[in-house]
Amino acid sequence: MESLRRVIEEFNRLHGSEAQARILRVDGDEVIIEFSGSFCATCGLYDYFDDIKWEALDFGLEIEPVEVLEAEEDEFEHGRYVVRYRIGNPSP
Repeated sequence: MESLRRVIEEFNRLHGSEAQARILRVDGDEVIIEFSGSFCATCGLYDYFDDIKWEALDFGLEIEPVEVLEAEEDEFEHGRYVVRYRIGNPSP
């Protein structure tokens, strides 16, 4: 899905110093995205997951975070998170 790839590229461009996202799998109306990085300590962690949703709207794609499937953190605010998203109907 080209538009989803562009969403991830834009997210990484905007947040790359704190967090990187990559698509692990697309299956029907679901996509699994992995986030890794140091993440901003003053930002809410889930804001990163929602930022993908807002970036997607700019590309005419509706996705919604549904569930955090995996979470690995260390004591230095660095982590890896795998999040399942539901893909909605694209905008006209």
